[in-house]
Amino acid sequence: MSGNCSLAERHCVPCRGGVPPLKGAELRQLSTQLGTGWSVVDEQHLIKEYKFPDFRKALDFTNAVGEIAEAEGHHPEITLTWGLVTIKLWTHKIDGLSESDFVLAAKADKAFGGFAG
Repeated sequence: MSGNCSLAERHCVPCRGGVPPLKGAELRQLSTQLGTGWSVVDEQHLIKEYKFPDFRKALDFTNAVGEIAEAEGHHPEITLTWGLVTIKLWTHKIDGLSESDFVLAAKADKAFGGFAG
């Protein structure tokens, strides 16, 4: 990990595979650095729902997360419905969670701050 730098300030690191996914204490430690609402599912996925007052704001947030994901080279599964965006993260090459998943989760939360209120 990258010292005292917050997750949202870090960058995703490309995974080449062949490394084990995060498990146990390391996974729990990174989870505590995320904002509220994130769930770790079966030590394999991160998932969170973001609520909006209408479709337009949900779409704008989806596009903002898409831009972040493209810039970071780490792409989530994003589901958009009226007033709701669900983000699901995992690192495909290792079929589990890596630090990059937590970095992108923190960046999504930071982006959401611009849509709240």
